[in-house]
Amino acid sequence: MYRNSVKIALILVYLVIVAGAVVRMTGSGMGCPDWPKCFGYYIPPTQESELLFQAERDYEKGQVIIVDESLKVAKSDFTSAEHYNPKNWENYTRHDYAVFNPAHTWTEYINRLVGALAGFAVLIMAVLSFRKWKTRKRLCILSWLSVFLMVFQAWLGATVVYSVLAPVRITLHMVMALVIVAILLYILADSSAKIYAFKVSKSFKAVVLVSIILSLIQVILGTQVRQFVDEQVKVLGYGTRDLWLNNPEISFYIHRSFSVLIFLVNLFIWWK
Repeated sequence: MYRNSVKIALILVYLVIVAGAVVRMTGSGMGCPDWPKCFGYYIPPTQESELLFQAERDYEKGQVIIVDESLKVAKSDFTSAEHYNPKNWENYTRHDYAVFNPAHTWTEYINRLVGALAGFAVLIMAVLSFRKWKTRKRLCILSWLSVFLMVFQAWLGATVVYSVLAPVRITLHMVMALVIVAILLYILADSSAKIYAFKVSKSFKAVVLVSIILSLIQVILGTQVRQFVDEQVKVLGYGTRDLWLNNPEISFYIHRSFSVLIFLVNLFIWWK
């Protein structure tokens, strides 16, 4: 049962990474400008009209509306009068981003839902690991380390939103996801009933380590390239895609050429 829980947790974490990639590709990172709720809702709105002030409506504390291109948060539970009363609302202070795009909102919301499912799966895995405490303490420790890292990853996700998608925080968020995957893969291998005895040289281990380091560098470079493209889109607009990479940063060329080196290193590992 424990090993199956590890597999489920690993699959869900992979799905979170895929969902995060979709969020990044579609520019949906700010689809939910607050955290952990989305525009103050547990289930986000589907139409902008739901985020505009409405007369004689029951509002709950923490609920969000958009007024003059800024987010306003309800101070307490109340029923609105005929006209907007600023005394019932306060400014959202984390940032000044106040754009509603239903496609972006629901893309980000689904990403968060999958993340929550992955978190529960990792927690269940950790609880089941107590059965291994007497015989395999390492599995139990690593399982609970995974829980801690999932919580930390959720906090990182919140800081990404609060920073309005700061590149450094996006990179940390991605690297942490890969660290969690690595730990879960190790747990999965270590919990196997079968014992595989592989004799490898120190030089081969060094090549594997180099491959891992190069892959991490490639991921980091990829996030920087993506950030450059985002900046070009803001400056040039979507209608000029042929100009986005007319004068790219050096990171673009390194990222493009680095992939060949990584492929060759991994090809060598496979061959060996």
